Amino acid sequence: MGIVPAAAQVLAVLRYLARQAAPVPAAAISRDVGLPRSTTYHLLDTLAADGFVVHLPEERRYGLGVSAFELASGYQRQAPLQRLARAPLAALVDRTGYSANLAVLHGREVIYVIEERAPGRAPLVSEVGVRLPAHLTASGRAVLALLPAAQVRAIFPDRSAFVLRHGVGPASLTALRGLLAEARRRGYATEEGEVTPGLSSVAAPVLDHHAHPIAGISVTFPAEAVTSPGDAVTSPGDTADATARDRIAHQVTQTARELTRRVGGVVRG
Repeated sequence: MGIVPAAAQVLAVLRYLARQAAPVPAAAISRDVGLPRSTTYHLLDTLAADGFVVHLPEERRYGLGVSAFELASGYQRQAPLQRLARAPLAALVDRTGYSANLAVLHGREVIYVIEERAPGRAPLVSEVGVRLPAHLTASGRAVLALLPAAQVRAIFPDRSAFVLRHGVGPASLTALRGLLAEARRRGYATEEGEVTPGLSSVAAPVLDHHAHPIAGISVTFPAEAVTSPGDAVTSPGDTADATARDRIAHQVTQTARELTRRVGGVVRG
């Protein structure tokens, strides 16, 4: 189906306003979005009439209106990310035999929004609603690895931001950057007993349409149980010398790519 130009222009204006730190002049919108001035004013008038944009006459600027907030609130109520992720996570658990989670970044923490527990596996600390330090979790590292360096630095401004649960894990920005660089190189992040001693996790990021990380999908397993070939379910493309951990990482990254496609995100590679 073809794209409706007027609808595309409206969405471009709303996305532009959503990225700004404060209301902006119409001239800036016209210039940065690439629209004629007359078209920009017509669109802004229409959006303002329905409350999606608010005009500040004294400042001669435009910002998002209350209707835009209502859209965001509706998104939160409907929880489409969780709904779209439920089936892929359940399939991931079936393929690996281990429990899986979906987590989102909130400040320096991740919040777990889905837990799919594998049959016969013990409960994890990462139950739905639990918050954990992002720099200690595989999901948090998977998301942080794709954020701009300046944003990571703002989240972790000094050593006091690096809390530890069991005395292990990155305790400085330099140490964290090393882990994030490795996660970017591999395409997935890991965690080894930093959340719960004896348990390891592998996680991959879910991306939106701007290739921005919006969540992390992880699988957690006993560290000593996943050390050699044959300890986990194999998948197409595995080589004879692939480790069980490699196979789990492959399944996690494939699931993250599937969910990225489901949410209309940019699938890399």
